[in-house]
Amino acid sequence: MTSVLIVTDAWHPQINGVVRSLERTADELQRMGVRVELLTPRLFRTLPCPTYPEIRLSLTTRRQVQRLIDGFACDHLHIATEGPLGLLARRVALKRGQVFTTSYHTRFPEYLSARLPVPLDWTYAWLRSFHNAGQGCMVATRSLEDDLAGRGFTHLMRWSRGVDANLFRPYEGSVLPADLPRPIFMNVGRVAVEKNITAFLDLDLPGTKVVVGEGPQLETLRRAYPDVLFTGAKLGEDLARHYAAADVFVFPSLTDTFGNVLLEALACGVPVAAFPVMGPLDVIGETGAGVLSADLREAALAALDVPRDFCREAALQFSWENSTRQFLDNAEAAHLIGRSVADSPLPGAPAPA
Repeated sequence: MTSVLIVTDAWHPQINGVVRSLERTADELQRMGVRVELLTPRLFRTLPCPTYPEIRLSLTTRRQVQRLIDGFACDHLHIATEGPLGLLARRVALKRGQVFTTSYHTRFPEYLSARLPVPLDWTYAWLRSFHNAGQGCMVATRSLEDDLAGRGFTHLMRWSRGVDANLFRPYEGSVLPADLPRPIFMNVGRVAVEKNITAFLDLDLPGTKVVVGEGPQLETLRRAYPDVLFTGAKLGEDLARHYAAADVFVFPSLTDTFGNVLLEALACGVPVAAFPVMGPLDVIGETGAGVLSADLREAALAALDVPRDFCREAALQFSWENSTRQFLDNAEAAHLIGRSVADSPLPGAPAPA
């Protein structure tokens, strides 16, 4: 595999786990000598997504997307999202019988139902049709793989995540105001309804709650919780230093498929408190690097006693190099599946002499 085209509707100015994962994968692929091309909304005129202006919806056509795919001339096509670009790229691939993989990053049915009265079964049926059309659907964890397999998804392939342990590490000193009462309980991520942040903000905890990130709920929550420190989005070393300043990282989400922020917090030596659901179960598990409980307050308080070196050690088990090698292995396997299907005789066809 010498070249890969990644089609994604999730791209800058969005700041989220999908964008960071694709960026790091592209960087690692290039470091391994693989040519990487990206087909993103930056190549098109866009409109803001209703209720979520950070997400840009591309205005284009199948023919235009096909011309770009042809121009990139890559060995493998990976469709990362189910948005306008993903849908058009899928149509192109199916029309010409081109091998492609997809990835399942977001529990979109649960996100949609948090905003609109759409039955989960309807959305899962549409997603199943989208992903089953390819030769492989990449998922981050065993929990997600088991869940999707039970819903009829096929050709599921494991594609874990990594963490930059040189950037995300323990730091001396604190970037937070010195007069903040401790302990510091922190959440980092998109400030949106599907992240269930109010489950964290409503907890009766000592010290200070800090929320790092931006999103459609930010101003509403700022007004509703004046005692919480909302810092807005942070990037790079500034973000890492914010993580490292916390005593506990509280992850209230019930819908994430992985949670890159879990690894980033752990790499900074910060224990995690979370519900025992997909993502935390796979990352924290039996590592001792955090506490999982249906009582989030209980988990947050118990996590104060977790040794910080346990957290760092757990994060070091994940690397972007290993993640990217999984991605490449999956792409190769998809082409084997594609050739196998192409070589299979049609039903009712006579066997070769």
